[in-house]
Amino acid sequence: MRSETNANSSPAEKLSVSPSNQSTRSSECRDVFDDNVASHKIHYKTLSWQFVACLMVSEIVSNGILSLPSALAVVGILPAIILIIFLGAFGLFTAKLLIDFKLNHPNVHNMGDAGFLMWGGFARELLSVGTIIFAISATGSLLLTGQQALSTLSDYRVCSIYLVIICGVVTFAISLPRTLNRLTWLAFLSGFAITLSGVLAMIGASLNPVPGRVLNLTVTTNFYEAFLAITNPVFAYAGHFIFFILISEMEKPRDAMKAACCLQGFATTFYVVFSVVMYAFIGNSIRSPALLSLPPVWAKVTFGIALVNFLITGGILIHTAAKTIFIRLFRHTHHIYSHTILGWTTWCILCFTAVVIAVLFSIAIPIFSYLIGISASLFAAWYTYGLAGFFWIHDTYHLKGGMAAIRKRTWGFALAALTILTGAFICVAGTYVSIKLIADAYAVGLVGKPFAC
Repeated sequence: MRSETNANSSPAEKLSVSPSNQSTRSSECRDVFDDNVASHKIHYKTLSWQFVACLMVSEIVSNGILSLPSALAVVGILPAIILIIFLGAFGLFTAKLLIDFKLNHPNVHNMGDAGFLMWGGFARELLSVGTIIFAISATGSLLLTGQQALSTLSDYRVCSIYLVIICGVVTFAISLPRTLNRLTWLAFLSGFAITLSGVLAMIGASLNPVPGRVLNLTVTTNFYEAFLAITNPVFAYAGHFIFFILISEMEKPRDAMKAACCLQGFATTFYVVFSVVMYAFIGNSIRSPALLSLPPVWAKVTFGIALVNFLITGGILIHTAAKTIFIRLFRHTHHIYSHTILGWTTWCILCFTAVVIAVLFSIAIPIFSYLIGISASLFAAWYTYGLAGFFWIHDTYHLKGGMAAIRKRTWGFALAALTILTGAFICVAGTYVSIKLIADAYAVGLVGKPFAC
């Protein structure tokens, strides 16, 4: 006769019933944040799905969108549009798999926790380090774009090193709140800023079309050039690595899919419209970021508005990197929920260190802009696409009946396998293209010097 405990157990609790796994079950089924304790001074599970959508939009629809129009110049309008729409739909599918995994395992706070659950200690360290590296690298990229914005606004009269440091200071200040709900209105402002900047850029391009511009519906090119171009739309959706952290602070985690739908619907539509309009009025001469192709006045206005997004998104990413370590150090201790000296000191040090590393990467490594591509290929390809397939296989096997359950779900397994293969392909091809880019840059003398203005 089945026990009452087993009959009413949650999916996560059914992973194992052996005595040797009781501690694992208990840890896995316990939510990462215990917010029902009256004595807690800091509460985390306060986010609505609307504000989570704002955080997602702010983090994903950022400076990546400014590189998308240049992809149309390389592969043509039609292939680029098809790719952007496909990746948007595929990103929504992988988001669904990721959200389902999180709901089944409440104690998963980040990709490192997911790796530990599926493969053990080494996977936890690898995926945790990958999360931190990618978050800091992406912040470094935003700092460089912020510096580019400030350089445009100042007519390149100020040393770029100082501008990066200024952006770093603001980013550090934004990252300091311990809970994400303190960043929600900033995230809304960030999403509004990048949207307004894009709309004004399209207006500026339409009012100042490039005479004699060349437009291509399709373009014949080699694999290297084609994949180099499509990395822009591929990594424009690379924000899934933060989803576990966002969902962990939701008041109603089961509403996470609503936020993901809002994100992917808005991002895909905006990506297509912005890319096509900018390319249509500028043509194959369009630069990356696209705002540099606008007349000086329009470039200053749009860069000035977009700068708000660059700084706030950088703060959210630094917050992500710091929280990955902070939760690892103090999970289920009073330092998480109380204003302790140790807790706040550690938090400030983590945020400050992450920003300093991002700033140093930006100004001290001449090939940093190329290394961002390697970082995205090695980690974002898996976080956004590949790992979702493993999440589906793991939970189907452990929660729904082992191999028999997988065999009954042929289409589900096929799609899961496709996500894994997609992640592997993007990882390998993206790394190859990034390394070749570095070699080519050195060959033609495009690599500058460290700490150069």
